[in-house]
Amino acid sequence: MAGRRAGAGAGAGALMALLALRALGAAAHPQCLDFRPPFRPPQPLRFCSQYSAFGCCTPEQDAALARRFGAVAARVDAAMWAECAGYALDLLCQECSPYAAHLYDAEDPSTPLRTVPGLCEDYCLDMWQTCRGLFRHLSPDRELWALEGNRAKLCRSLSLDDTDYCFPRLLVNENLNSNLGRVVADAEGCLQLCLEEVANGLRNPVAMVHARDGTHRFFVAEQLGLVWVYLPDRSRLEKPFLNISRAVLTSPWEGDERGFLGLAFHPSFRHNGKLYVYYSVGVGFDEWIRISEFRVSEDDVNAVDHDSERSALLGKVLRIDVDRNERGPLYRIPPDNPFVGDPAARPEVYAFGVRNMWRCSFDRGDPATGAGRGRLFCGDVGQNKFEEVDLVERGRNYGWRAREGYECYDRKLCANASLDDVLPIFAYPHKLGKSVTGGYVYRGCEYPNLNGLYIFGDFMSGRLMSLRENPETGQWQYSEICMGRGQTCAFPGLINNYYPHIISFAEDEAGELYFMSTGTPSATVARGVVYKMIDPSRRAPPGKCQIQPSRVKVRSRLIHFVPKEKFIRRTESIPRPTKAPRRSRPTAAPPAPTPRPSRPTPRPGRRRGSGRRRGRPGTADPEPSNGAVRLVRPAGLSPGRGRVEVFAGGRWGTVCDDAWDTKAAAVVCRQLGFLYAARAAKRAEFGEGRGLPILLDDVRCTGSERNLLECAHAGLGSHNCGHQEDAGVVCSREDPNL
Repeated sequence: MAGRRAGAGAGAGALMALLALRALGAAAHPQCLDFRPPFRPPQPLRFCSQYSAFGCCTPEQDAALARRFGAVAARVDAAMWAECAGYALDLLCQECSPYAAHLYDAEDPSTPLRTVPGLCEDYCLDMWQTCRGLFRHLSPDRELWALEGNRAKLCRSLSLDDTDYCFPRLLVNENLNSNLGRVVADAEGCLQLCLEEVANGLRNPVAMVHARDGTHRFFVAEQLGLVWVYLPDRSRLEKPFLNISRAVLTSPWEGDERGFLGLAFHPSFRHNGKLYVYYSVGVGFDEWIRISEFRVSEDDVNAVDHDSERSALLGKVLRIDVDRNERGPLYRIPPDNPFVGDPAARPEVYAFGVRNMWRCSFDRGDPATGAGRGRLFCGDVGQNKFEEVDLVERGRNYGWRAREGYECYDRKLCANASLDDVLPIFAYPHKLGKSVTGGYVYRGCEYPNLNGLYIFGDFMSGRLMSLRENPETGQWQYSEICMGRGQTCAFPGLINNYYPHIISFAEDEAGELYFMSTGTPSATVARGVVYKMIDPSRRAPPGKCQIQPSRVKVRSRLIHFVPKEKFIRRTESIPRPTKAPRRSRPTAAPPAPTPRPSRPTPRPGRRRGSGRRRGRPGTADPEPSNGAVRLVRPAGLSPGRGRVEVFAGGRWGTVCDDAWDTKAAAVVCRQLGFLYAARAAKRAEFGEGRGLPILLDDVRCTGSERNLLECAHAGLGSHNCGHQEDAGVVCSREDPNL
């Protein structure tokens, strides 16, 4: 009976370990045999009950294992079964372990599964003493049966290379179980999430919305003025849903804030076919914003009737009624708007005191209780010091120009006791980011741990951030979001990196959360990608989140989705920034603010982009990525000018100035965070890099490449020049032609 008691004791210890929820000590990687995260079963398991709280088995799978257990019992003689039933229970139930993929060597879908979970040596040796005949009843592997008489070889074949994951040691491994089932956070509280690529090849994707019509299509708008239809299987229709690119005012400039900026479907779109767009227009030197109503085509539900456009000019944070507008005014004023009847205010205004809001969203509310439903969250781009997130309410004043974030901006206005302004729920300084992108409160089904988490980002720094409300105090707790380190995101189809210019967030019809970013913030460069947010720590039970999209008749040719982004193995998560400011009223006015620059901001409604390379911004990697550049300059020169040095083939080297021009210089400047190349320097103007090899020569760029290695060149290390021809650049944040 010793073997049976050992098995039962290990199972009991598992429950204690599985329920321990403390800070993560090391990067664990729970994964099921279907290569997805574990889950909480919808009801307790009757057979493998130790995994009722969290694991990889549904009640149906649990029942199937119980039947296998009974079948084994029927084939084994009673005396042996009395000694070995506990072992059989332990081994069969490891298919329900949250680490089943590790136990069965299933992390790589291309390799065959083990037929018996990986065992720790001491457990295997003990089992062999009395129950070695059990293996042939648990496994169809005849090679394993042949080792039954050789204890050392048998246990060696059942061992795991990573002994932390062997059974039963993993049950009491604190590093593997201390945070099991919760969103993984590093030592400084940075939440580690993963991404799934959903769409690519987009030109500054500024919006993604759904029609709430049961079709589960999503519509992605490009700044250029085109809107594309994506079906639930992520294939895209070749014909655009809307194309007003001829009317939209924009340009190829990186950071041009003009263009197609917003898209919304009428709440009753399913019945009336109405949608609304927001875009820039201009004639000569006159520019303005247009908000238009369109209707979907009567002949094609995947295309807009372009002749149905009606327009209105609006501004501020507005609330209007667009129902019953077929005749008479294009919109009406809701009678409960806060300034109805006030002759000093426009009746459309719902709230005021905002500066430059970029992306607002309504909270769907908690799926079970409805708590939070209807709350309006907005990101408001700051001026000189702070970015903020506001919870917008009827008739309230959000402080601009008196305050920026929590601090005074205009001293006289800030001293006005009657201001009665509302502080943001969160504000952060420009050392964390300079252009907030408002997001969404997660209310989807697939990742229960994210419920109630407001996820947003910053266009300039590329940071992903989150807020969670304390229901007792009403305060919002900040956590940065990092891409998972180690094996955290090592699931099929998941990635752990993204392009840094975060343009917009979105949710699909089921409430799952997405964001759009680009590597080059230009309306004409197809570097935009749509990413889905993934929690690798826990998913909903299989089958709970199934959708049944309404059928849509498709007239256009379909372009099937092909993912391009790759998982990058990295050992550490991103360093945490300094702490965000405390939420309090300012006690003293700050110095007078710096005047706002007159040049356009980096993308629709934003500041200029930093142009950093793809990946998590602000990260100091142990080794630079291939194609990274740096500038070396003599003492006394300002940043943004110097000799160009490129990292390739594991080493730094210089670039020869043969064919060197402003297009190549622009590639370098953009990598370094500058929008413009003022000049391409030649003849070792900034000194000779004699201590380094010459890595590139005859470099010819179009100007849109991500790095110099993507440009045409003579070949890595091939050159016919000397260091007296080392190339350099002079970069600028302002357009040198203005």
